[in-house]
Amino acid sequence: MGIPQPAFYIFKCEQSSPPGMPKPSCVREGTQDLFQHLGMKLMEKGLIATVTPVRSACLNRCQQGPVMLVEPGHHMYVELTKEKIDRIIDEHIIGEKPVDEYLISDEFWDEAISPMEAMKMAGR
Repeated sequence: MGIPQPAFYIFKCEQSSPPGMPKPSCVREGTQDLFQHLGMKLMEKGLIATVTPVRSACLNRCQQGPVMLVEPGHHMYVELTKEKIDRIIDEHIIGEKPVDEYLISDEFWDEAISPMEAMKMAGR
């Protein structure tokens, strides 16, 4: 038997914009250790072999940051704190039920479109 695939990938935005940039950063004062907290909680619960945390560049939802994306399912969590991450791990990752009140609103995270549809919209 081979090594099992991860059940989840968690992409945590680690984008840090220089001071004075017009858009906020997902890594700013008070949030620098969220990725480390995520990894530590996964290790403490014995989940690191089946849940892969991934440091990500910008996920293009800067106004709702800090953000992380849980796959499968395209679940985008916003305005993260350590407490929110703990609850997401317990309820979504372990309990298999997304934490609805922490998910990005449909206004900022509508249904995905195919690459072909995106090309049509761009006039290509």
